[in-house]
Amino acid sequence: MLRIPNEPLYQMLRDGRVSEFNDAVKNGAVPDLTNCDFRNCDLKGLKAEGLDLSGCYFRNCDLRGIDFRKTNLEGASFHGAQISGCYFPTNLSPEEITMSVVHGTRVRLLS
Repeated sequence: MLRIPNEPLYQMLRDGRVSEFNDAVKNGAVPDLTNCDFRNCDLKGLKAEGLDLSGCYFRNCDLRGIDFRKTNLEGASFHGAQISGCYFPTNLSPEEITMSVVHGTRVRLLS
């Protein structure tokens, strides 16, 4: 079930305050972003290392240049997202990414 939590760290991202979010996490804040709705958000510049973004909905998001290599993306959906320049985890196949961007399927990580 998708969530739109009323918590400050999530709201920073929804409001496009990515640098502020990055600073908060760098200073020890621990966000709970699982299953969150990020539809139409501009998340360029997000420092995603160590984040749990499992089950998140990134429809039509601007994710360009984000390094997701050390991010949990199990079950995330990227329908229509802008993903040029992104790094993805090595256990996420190009086919899974393509299916998600084109058809909105949720990605499955390889074991």
